[in-house]
Amino acid sequence: MVYIVQNIRRRRLKMIIQRQHKFEWGNFLLSLLEVVSFCLLALGLVKLTFFDDPNLTDSSRITSSVAYKPLVLRPSASQSYYVKVKSTRNSDLSQQYVFYIEGKKYTVPSHLATISYEKDPINVTASALPFSRKALKQEDSRYQQAYVAIYTASYKNTAINGLGLHAGRQAKRFYLIRVPDSSFISKNQ
Repeated sequence: MVYIVQNIRRRRLKMIIQRQHKFEWGNFLLSLLEVVSFCLLALGLVKLTFFDDPNLTDSSRITSSVAYKPLVLRPSASQSYYVKVKSTRNSDLSQQYVFYIEGKKYTVPSHLATISYEKDPINVTASALPFSRKALKQEDSRYQQAYVAIYTASYKNTAINGLGLHAGRQAKRFYLIRVPDSSFISKNQ
């Protein structure tokens, strides 16, 4: 932008002093072209930075991994549970899932997690992500259907990701919370 302003100023002064003209169409169109090209370039970079939503199966831009962690059963006065669901009564009707992994408490909003307790470990929400059904079935038998599958997608260090200032950063993290059945979910109203 500084170069464009200085270039327009230099050409305008040259037009006024050397050629003694107040206005020239060529000079005006060149200045307009420079400003429009700068605006288009700036809009492109803003789009790459703030509105980039890459395909999570695009291996040229994204690396992904899934980590499996066993859930800790929490005792309660009324029932033992793996997951506590906290509901809010505000306009967006959001929920939070509270669970424990290796003694640490995790609180995850419902738009970043889902609970699966059916026979099939991949429910409707989790089917949008590239979870491996075979790997989830193996973890079902390993952890008796009480675990969290943490899907993490990160941007690769590529030129496009670098232009959008995303290179090396996390693109998505999603929690698939697997419990044996719905009786292991505590609902906090």
